[in-house]
Amino acid sequence: MFRFAHIELLYLLALVPLLAVVFALMMRRRRKLMERFGNMELLKELIPNYSRGRLRLKLWIWLTAFACLVIAAARPQLGSKLREEKAKGIEMMLVVDVSNSMLAEDFEPNRLERTKYAINKLFEGLQQERVGMVIFAGEPKVQLPITSDYRMAQAFTKRISPTLIAEQGTDIGKALQLASLSFSSQSGKSRVIVLITDGENHEQDVTTVAQMAKEQGIRIYTIGIGTPEGAPIEIGGEFVKDENGDMVVSKLGEQMLEQIATATDGAYVRATKQSIGLEEIVKSINQMEKSELSTVRYEEYNEQYQYFVAVALALLLLESFIMSRRNPALRRFNIFRE
Repeated sequence: MFRFAHIELLYLLALVPLLAVVFALMMRRRRKLMERFGNMELLKELIPNYSRGRLRLKLWIWLTAFACLVIAAARPQLGSKLREEKAKGIEMMLVVDVSNSMLAEDFEPNRLERTKYAINKLFEGLQQERVGMVIFAGEPKVQLPITSDYRMAQAFTKRISPTLIAEQGTDIGKALQLASLSFSSQSGKSRVIVLITDGENHEQDVTTVAQMAKEQGIRIYTIGIGTPEGAPIEIGGEFVKDENGDMVVSKLGEQMLEQIATATDGAYVRATKQSIGLEEIVKSINQMEKSELSTVRYEEYNEQYQYFVAVALALLLLESFIMSRRNPALRRFNIFRE
């Protein structure tokens, strides 16, 4: 990839044709003044060493050097340098429930928006950890691959919505399976899954999935968001009702979340209206054994300005050796056809 770091400086190249026009006008005016002074053939004999060709050549060399310096100042850059960074840290996959039940308003403004706010606050405090995100309802989806770019992670978090998953429901097992496969490495102890859900699992038994995660060295922390009393679900200004026309009330299911955490030596935290629980989990994660994580970063583009500076200096040096007048010793070669 080729680019200019300061592309706005290239506007200075417009001076090149402008200066060429100014020079041409000056030469034309000078010739008219000389014609008024006397016969041009006679004047050529009086000033035999005068050379218009040399002046033109010196001008074009100078203008080319000027153009090269302008391009150099704009800092042309090619490709990019890759820098590998190594640091001790944890890989964390956030598994976020985006089913319709997360729209219940027992947390303000609702469970999902409160979760998104807490995740963004989490990303602001991370340093060496690498994070990824899986969202799920009836089906799971990788919302964010493992990365250490927390700004990008925050941008992806803002986009979380139930509309991102076409199939509604709550299949926690599939979500945990996908999260387990989404780490950059399939070995090591520094891999953590943080599951944030209201605990209403409508599909398979997740204890088997949790046991498989433990065998792979993955620790699962669970956060239950919601209240045991529950709250109705409002979508588009209308409350969700069941087949009998009764209003659906989404309640927090804690038992399964506790089982998942216990099976993988993790921990379960019930979210409160003051704290989702991510801070408490991060404190526990920080006590884990950290592995060496390798991250490839785009450090900077390879600078190319030095080549244009070298050409400009060479041209200016050449221009300084070209005399404005003919050299009597070289007159017989008639280099400039004058």
